[in-house]
Amino acid sequence: MAKPNVLIIEDSPSLALGYAAQLEEAGYLVTLAATLAEAREALAGNSFAAALLDLQLPDGDGLSLLESHDDAGPAYIVVTSDGSLSRAIAAMRLGAFDFLVKPVSGTRLLSTIRSAVEQAKAGQTKSSKKPVEDPDTFHGFIGRSPAMKQVYRTIEQVADSRAAVFVTGESGTGKEVTAEALHTASRRSNRAFVAINCGAIPENLLESELFGHVKGAFTGAVENRIGAAKAADGGTLFLDEICEMELKLQVKLLRFLQTGLIQQVGSSRAEPVDVRIVCATNRDPFREISEGRFREDLFYRLNVIPLHLPALRERGDDILLLAERLASSIAREEGRDEMQLSTSSRAQILSHAWPGNVRELQNSLRRAIVTAPGNEIDVELSHGAVGQIASPAEVSSFPLAENLRDLPDSIETTSTDLSALDGLTLAQIERIVIEAAIKRHNGNITQTAKKLAVNPSTIYRKMEKWSNGN
Repeated sequence: MAKPNVLIIEDSPSLALGYAAQLEEAGYLVTLAATLAEAREALAGNSFAAALLDLQLPDGDGLSLLESHDDAGPAYIVVTSDGSLSRAIAAMRLGAFDFLVKPVSGTRLLSTIRSAVEQAKAGQTKSSKKPVEDPDTFHGFIGRSPAMKQVYRTIEQVADSRAAVFVTGESGTGKEVTAEALHTASRRSNRAFVAINCGAIPENLLESELFGHVKGAFTGAVENRIGAAKAADGGTLFLDEICEMELKLQVKLLRFLQTGLIQQVGSSRAEPVDVRIVCATNRDPFREISEGRFREDLFYRLNVIPLHLPALRERGDDILLLAERLASSIAREEGRDEMQLSTSSRAQILSHAWPGNVRELQNSLRRAIVTAPGNEIDVELSHGAVGQIASPAEVSSFPLAENLRDLPDSIETTSTDLSALDGLTLAQIERIVIEAAIKRHNGNITQTAKKLAVNPSTIYRKMEKWSNGN
């Protein structure tokens, strides 16, 4: 079996020879180039699986090689110093496979080279992607608006890169669908896709969920457990709600991104893991950084490829297209015959602000289909669901449970007398607080959500649930 050929483009003889010695010992063929001219000459006459690239070369900028590289060329791994991290990120956006920060450990060097070579082999044997038969769909997405086509183009361009992708957008816009699309469209598609919600796991367990633990590491650790990072080895790790991660764990995540090594809770041994990181948030990361809740260095490590998802209200005719496709799919799931949207439903769907985006549309359609007497779907959007303002009359019209009707008025304000809450469930108390806050803000859901530090879609979902008598 032929040994993989690796090109080292480095003008420092000591570094170049050091890299070469480690790679040759691991079974690679190595070619050295100290300048851009020598690199281009080597590339013209040989086939390389991977190339280590220093950006500062005597006769020019190493980025110029990336600007002109094609799919048939090697997988470029940029080697840079901390001071030029922004240029390394620029290299990733030009198609580099990964970047290493000097000084490079032997373990990280070999791990990254091995991953690059395996990916290059996969690219040579993988058949070309079949053209998309349906022009209105893309890897789980439905839509043809210019905003969504730009999202599709970005996913196609960066799918095979190892660069981290930072997905932003409102709740319900499809951030996990984006992560899955990046995985499916990549050469990693035959390996695991692992998703972890950083906001849904208690802080004291998140490190174990992410990196794993050994038996006896803490109370309740009755057996060894691999974490999400190890489970996704060779594939994609999706970190949803990344801004919910506590600062102490952010430091450990940053170290993992820098070294490619994980250390299980309770273990003294570190091991290499090869994963592509995709993360997402519906918060403003810059605000989180400015208010001290998110590390700036971690953000720039993750935000190599920024990808923003448009809200449903920004997608034009995609709304009706989505509604029709989702209605057809939901009808099949519910065992109904083919159903059609009524004319009034189409008008309501187009005029609605959809603060909950695709998720809200999906829920509204399912409710209408389940309750429809015939084959026509009548989507009813009420109780503050249309637009951003719920009237005080609407807020007060929700049916209350019997044991809430006789509460003293003081509970609806900011009373310190909590005795009246005895016997109420947490859900009932939560409802009292939310409805009181809505009244204080004159039915403005956006202001209410901001004051309560929740997403507006959370309040809309609860209002919808209450309006149905739940």
